[in-house]
Amino acid sequence: MTDDAILTVLIFLFAVLYSSVGHAGATGYLAAMGLMSLEPSVMKPAALVLNVLVASIGTVRFARAGCLPWRVLWPFAVASIPCAFLGGVLTLPASLFKQLIGAMLLIAATKLFVQPVTDKTEECVPPSFWWSLPVGGLVGLVAGLTGTGGGVLLTPVLLFLRWAKTRDAAGVSVAFILLNSISGLAAQAKAVPLLPSSIWLWLAAAGLGGMIGTQLGTRHLAAPVLRRLLGVVLVFAGVKMLFDEFKPKAAPKPTNSASHLVAKVAEQQA
Repeated sequence: MTDDAILTVLIFLFAVLYSSVGHAGATGYLAAMGLMSLEPSVMKPAALVLNVLVASIGTVRFARAGCLPWRVLWPFAVASIPCAFLGGVLTLPASLFKQLIGAMLLIAATKLFVQPVTDKTEECVPPSFWWSLPVGGLVGLVAGLTGTGGGVLLTPVLLFLRWAKTRDAAGVSVAFILLNSISGLAAQAKAVPLLPSSIWLWLAAAGLGGMIGTQLGTRHLAAPVLRRLLGVVLVFAGVKMLFDEFKPKAAPKPTNSASHLVAKVAEQQA
């Protein structure tokens, strides 16, 4: 298989897995693109474009299934949208930041595996407006900085603080991801026309995967299964963030090449 074909298959698989738990898959897409050695300037806008498509499908599906409590969503969105745009504009080095987030995701995943809870036993109370604002703003900023939608952070918060049931948390997260991805993409608008022509093939794969995954998540998967699938997603996202900064860097070009020496001599003689 060619690199393009492998990447397309990976995008499809990540779209199925992530969308089944109310996510859009940006973390997976970024990992797949990294494996195929795509340029960082391509990876972030491409992941956001795919995110917008899959999150749009998920938002419609979860809303139709009655699993999107708008009262929980909108306070998070009010703070996250401008912060996601800000994060998309910034190009700050964030190695330590990514490692801290990665550790948090792994801890969250462990709790999901160890203490699964069914929707029947959940007693949830929506957060107050004043709690939603700082949480939404922080997650939105992280989303913009990393080129993701922020769902891998918001969903565990909603579940562990009993702010939403499993399917409702998935619905809130996917709509939250959609809004943040649009905001982050707006900050990357100049890069979109420069994406490779393969983006259309990736969009087709992500769209098909999103249709399959959201159908499973809204209709067929029980709450404990959804939680374990979410745990798998969080483990993958956490490991990626923890070890992203330890990838081997390209070796710098040697400065003692013949052409460099000739140029240096010419400069001295000038």
